[in-house]
Amino acid sequence: MVKEVRYNEYAKQALDMIPKGAFLTTAAGEAVNTMTIGWGAISHIWQKPVFIVLVRPSRYTYELIENSTEFTVSVPLHDDMKKALALCGTKSGRDMDKIKAAGLSVLPGQKVGVPVISGAGLHFECKIVYKQKMDPSLFDPSLAKTCYPEGDYHTLYYGEIVACYQEA
Repeated sequence: MVKEVRYNEYAKQALDMIPKGAFLTTAAGEAVNTMTIGWGAISHIWQKPVFIVLVRPSRYTYELIENSTEFTVSVPLHDDMKKALALCGTKSGRDMDKIKAAGLSVLPGQKVGVPVISGAGLHFECKIVYKQKMDPSLFDPSLAKTCYPEGDYHTLYYGEIVACYQEA
């Protein structure tokens, strides 16, 4: 059972939880993968509610999201998913089915073809409306040293939030 909520009704709570970890899930063809994110933004851009996620090109999720038009973000509202977040943040979907290995299950998306992580509590379904590779020459050098020492700069994906809901 799910309860539809406005995208910004729990935005503060979601943004407070994301540094502790949230699940970014995407799919291309039959392949589905989730990864842990600790960065993201919820905003209103281009007259649309938007969730911005960042994915490094070295990640398996990058291969999938580049061949997709959708993603979901599932935000755990309780601390009972710490082990799953740790696994999904340290292992690669190239090597294993992380959803299965982490003991997670999925629910089908309501408005997108990408599933959400069951039990997380708060879900955002998004359709990509814009993406942008970071330009290192435009980035603050002091942040580059701490956030990109290997030069693996993110691509930013702006997803129109087409559904937002809580599991009941």
